Amino acid sequence: MKTSFLVSLFIVSLVVCVAGISYSSQTTADPSPKPDEQQLPRAMHSAMKELPLLTVGRAAGQLIGGDNRALQAAVDYVAALGGGTVAIGPGEYLMYDSLHLRSNVTVRGSQGKAILRKADGVVAALALDGDFGEQQITVEDANGFEPGRGVAIWDDRSGGFHTTVARITGRNGNTFSIDKPLMADCMVHNNAKAGTIFPVVSGYHIEGARIENVTIEGNKQANVHLNGCRGAGIFLYRAFGTIIQGCEVRNYNGDGISFQQSNDVTVLGCLSQSNASLGIHPGSGSQRPSVRNCIARNNGDDGLFLCWRVRHGLFQDNILEGNGRYGISIGHKDSDNLIRGNQVLANKGDGIFFRNETLGMAAHRNRLEENFIENNGVDKEVAGIRIRGETNDLVLKDNIIRDTREGDTQKQIIGIQIEEQVGRITLIDNKIQAKRLIDDRRVPKLK
Repeated sequence: MKTSFLVSLFIVSLVVCVAGISYSSQTTADPSPKPDEQQLPRAMHSAMKELPLLTVGRAAGQLIGGDNRALQAAVDYVAALGGGTVAIGPGEYLMYDSLHLRSNVTVRGSQGKAILRKADGVVAALALDGDFGEQQITVEDANGFEPGRGVAIWDDRSGGFHTTVARITGRNGNTFSIDKPLMADCMVHNNAKAGTIFPVVSGYHIEGARIENVTIEGNKQANVHLNGCRGAGIFLYRAFGTIIQGCEVRNYNGDGISFQQSNDVTVLGCLSQSNASLGIHPGSGSQRPSVRNCIARNNGDDGLFLCWRVRHGLFQDNILEGNGRYGISIGHKDSDNLIRGNQVLANKGDGIFFRNETLGMAAHRNRLEENFIENNGVDKEVAGIRIRGETNDLVLKDNIIRDTREGDTQKQIIGIQIEEQVGRITLIDNKIQAKRLIDDRRVPKLK
């Protein structure tokens, strides 16, 4: 009897345990945060796998339109949600103002099919002086100026960063308000002008933006020139961490791609061709740029121009070909960069050119490795690599420098030209074919 009671008790206990196991297996998955889940640095939530996606097109899409207004509406809508993607459908979009990039928004086209075309520009003389800080202009002829359009204001003394690029926000006869203050006095007696010129794509004061697979048609024959410090086919100003990938910029009356005061910008797999000025123009203190697998071809000035204070950059596997001045130009405080694996071909001037800078401002500690520098020079004799200024601690390693043309057509007659004030240079295993392999003009210092 006692044994039967114990067996029964054991069976009851086993049923209870089994019931407990069965109950546990029927509970839902644990929804609590995993150990590695953390909130984003600037938001009170963790990263989401799905973000807003908005399509815009000329004939199909969630937004329909054929000019910059439809594109901008899509970008601004997604930006207001904290970021995501705007997908541009095929077709040509007429740009009366820039497409203004926004933080954390990706703009994605279909390569070769989404074309942003700069509208024809107009230029008019100012009827009144434009004063520094003023946010309105008065023009003599208002035809072509309308609220919502992009505009630039300048005079004969206000080039570079002193050119103002803004948007027209209102009108009173021939007087127009603009959304940014004038960056300089623009005086009537200095031929002050306003024109409906602007970057086709621009990004100001943003982080984490991206533009992919979009073609920029600059329409340079119907627009006056805009300098590269304030404009380009694609232009960035303090646009940190922006990525430009798979884009083509052509026929812009200015630079193809320019980014100023913008750290950690990546330009990847882009084509900049037949623009009036520079092909690709990192500058004004842009640190840690990465320009890779790009082509800068048949531009009016240099293929790749490192402006001021471009440091710790990577410029790799690019083609700089047929440009109107140098293939690559580097100079003012442009130090600690790696220039590797590029093809520098058939440019009018020197293949790679170090500008003439004093000791404190020279392009120190740059490395040039595995570049292929061929057949540069058209109208005059040039060097494959020409080093000027009080430049120190360059390393030139495993570069191929040659001219394969015959007779008088051979213009790249010097392999490496080192001018008088240059300091320490390290040359390692460069293969040179030229009339003068190395032209070292430095005068040894007496001890």
